[in-house]
Amino acid sequence: YQMKKYSTVKEYIASFPSDIQVKLSKLREIVFEYAPTAQEYLGYGMPGYKLNGKPLIYFASFKNHLGIYPTPSGVDAFASELLEYKTAKGSIQFPHDKPFPFDLFTKIVKYRVQEL
Repeated sequence: YQMKKYSTVKEYIASFPSDIQVKLSKLREIVFEYAPTAQEYLGYGMPGYKLNGKPLIYFASFKNHLGIYPTPSGVDAFASELLEYKTAKGSIQFPHDKPFPFDLFTKIVKYRVQEL
C-alpha cells in the first residue's frame, strides 16, 4: 500500500469527498483561529501543525473515521469527554457516521496551544 504524497495541506484536503473536505477544512480553520502563528506542514502523510517548533496537533481522514493526534497530553486531558470514542496514546478516532464534535476539537486545540 503506497500512501499518496501531497505537496500541501490544501491538496491533501482536496483529495477527499466534499463532505470530508468540509470537516477537514473546518479543523484547519479552528487550528489557525487559536494558533494563528502555527506552522502548517505535512507530517506522517497528514496535516500537521507546529507551535514554537513543537508539534501542536495532526489530523487525517481514513475510510471510517477522522483521526486527531493532539499528543498524549491532549488525549489525557479530555479522557472523560472522549469515552464514546476510540482512543490510543496520542490519538482519537471520530467515526464518519456520527456528527463531528467541533466544540471538543476546539477545546483540545486551545488546551494544546496553552500547553506550548
